[in-house]
Amino acid sequence: MNKLPDYIGVSAFGIKMGLVLPGSDIVEMVCESLAGCNRDGLLHDGDTICLTESVVARSQNNYVSTDDIAREITRKMQIGEDGRIGVVFPILSRNRFSLVLKGIAMAVPRGEVLVQLSYPADEVGNQLLPEDFAESVGKANGDVIHINELGDNRFLHPITGVDYIQLYQNIIMSTGARPYVYLCNDPLKVAEFVPDGVIVANVHGRFRTRSKLETVVSNCLTLQDLCSSIGNGAWSEWGLLGSNLSSGDRLKLAPREASEIALAIQRRVREELGKNIEVVIYGDGAYCDPSTGIYELADPQPAFGITPGLENKYREGLKYKYLVDTLYQNGYSEPDIERILLAKMKEHHSRDSFETEGTTPRKVEDIIASLADLVSGSADAGTPLVIVKGFLGSAHSR
Repeated sequence: MNKLPDYIGVSAFGIKMGLVLPGSDIVEMVCESLAGCNRDGLLHDGDTICLTESVVARSQNNYVSTDDIAREITRKMQIGEDGRIGVVFPILSRNRFSLVLKGIAMAVPRGEVLVQLSYPADEVGNQLLPEDFAESVGKANGDVIHINELGDNRFLHPITGVDYIQLYQNIIMSTGARPYVYLCNDPLKVAEFVPDGVIVANVHGRFRTRSKLETVVSNCLTLQDLCSSIGNGAWSEWGLLGSNLSSGDRLKLAPREASEIALAIQRRVREELGKNIEVVIYGDGAYCDPSTGIYELADPQPAFGITPGLENKYREGLKYKYLVDTLYQNGYSEPDIERILLAKMKEHHSRDSFETEGTTPRKVEDIIASLADLVSGSADAGTPLVIVKGFLGSAHSR
């Protein structure tokens, strides 16, 4: 098979690999799979190779237990077993947060865990209350809504039917700690409960939340600060951000030093297969479900690691349909329109020019990671490796 014909635009397809286990040589496994693709004429210069973060982390044996999390909190926050710990703005997720919360509660088995939830939804759109509930009961944005004020307005997850308030209370109680769950959008409210320490648990707004809290709480960490230390067992520079439920009381952390893995794959492919490719280690795609309003990006970012050729690149270009309509309306013939478009594609256009109007530049790593996540899926597709072709021609360095 030769290179895909010119009439095919951007394409992406999943590649099946063997079983990846702790200790597997992930670079070797990827290169073996790509060697097969190369023999079949499916690998070319300019392709982007995408590898899901989950198999990279598994190959690194990057797992922690709830006991590890509890010990980490005790070590870093110096809170006793009868202490009071605040948890501010966690996302509502069994996969992403349930075991993290259990590990936090295990650090204070004779104490109390304060969980402050945002409303009407968490930061990625998991809804907790009807949109107009706070207004209907006269609550301003910074006011506290106590659980006993909700009555029958407990909002179940629209897909799973889970009552996350009850779930999080049960998780805390299972460790012996006392739960106190409340709703409030002002992160400073937790300070009024005089906690011994606070864990900032939101993902994308963590730095802003922490900067506010540090003005009133001295002992304050984000999830990224936990399980992030080199030489202290499993670790990731992302800490507990990007972690996933594994088996039993274990979580899989995000992969550590993912860009180094991407670079190693790129080098091997160039040396052994003679192909110049880029590599992305990807996680969640930046996708908002239009049916539920849930923003699927629970990872800190779509790409955990990239090769240098993708850094500071944006996908941008001409507003093709706008130019065609404008030229046609002004009386140009089809051959003239094609000639003008071809000439304009070779020109440089600033981002505020009318030729690019409506084509918002996007970071290449975010788009490719999102595309790969949609292609590979998160269930039983068995294709952790994705080849993206024809994409980088419209990406430009900035």
